[in-house]
Amino acid sequence: MSSISQARRELRQEFGEGGDAPVPTPFSEALVQDAALRPEPNRPLIIRLGKHMRGFFDRLIASSSLVPNDPVLDVRTFGWTQMLRDHWQEIRDEALAVALQGEASPSLSTISPDHRAIARPNMWRSFFLWGYSFRIDDNAARCPRTTALVEQIPGLNSAFFSILAPGAHVPAHRGVTKGLITCHLGLIVPRDGDVRMRINNRVVRWAEGETLVFDDTYDHEVWNDTSGTRVVLLVQFARPLRNPGKWVADFFLGAVRRSAFVQEARANISAWNAAVRQRGG
Repeated sequence: MSSISQARRELRQEFGEGGDAPVPTPFSEALVQDAALRPEPNRPLIIRLGKHMRGFFDRLIASSSLVPNDPVLDVRTFGWTQMLRDHWQEIRDEALAVALQGEASPSLSTISPDHRAIARPNMWRSFFLWGYSFRIDDNAARCPRTTALVEQIPGLNSAFFSILAPGAHVPAHRGVTKGLITCHLGLIVPRDGDVRMRINNRVVRWAEGETLVFDDTYDHEVWNDTSGTRVVLLVQFARPLRNPGKWVADFFLGAVRRSAFVQEARANISAWNAAVRQRGG
């Protein structure tokens, strides 16, 4: 299937259309024609090699870690998480005012083709403020308070609102490198069912205004078995390391940041935002 056909099919799914229904314009056409929307771009060499050598790299990084290597970590180890908890309502209000309005938050699979195996259209959405150390200026300007807060996080790599639709299931997967740690700040957590995440052999649940810090290189999956939408602020930050693990982690992340893998995702976000502006959303 050509990249244009694939993009059209995914956009029909995105907007709830099926069959041969026309793709809406000008919003969808801007995305369809944008070269950044490709069905499956080649993953960067560093990731493909890293996938085969992940065990070796992760063991080296783990041996250099200045914090525990447990699947779930104590939030008190990372003092800055208190800042997020103290201001969670301000962060939630910006998510409600911006990220959850109209078409501002695309499916993660539309932005990052690498996520298409685990992120079904319409089920897992994202609103990026930072991605692999690149600031998304359009989105950051719309969420000034959240942006100001996350920019204070040591070793910030990525920050975005992660929006999980009712009934969504994100199948088991693993993160790219042990050089990064993930933090979730609960913003909207439905209570009419069970919304949970399994990390290795442990099941955790979110609470509004609370943080959860974990190592996403452990096998993990997510369920939203409720009728509501779950929203968290997802932050990835550099694991505190000594050498030689820090050299390895910094080299790997530097290569990923410069790769087409990340640059295409940045282009997809820019194309999406431009199309939203053109549509007046």
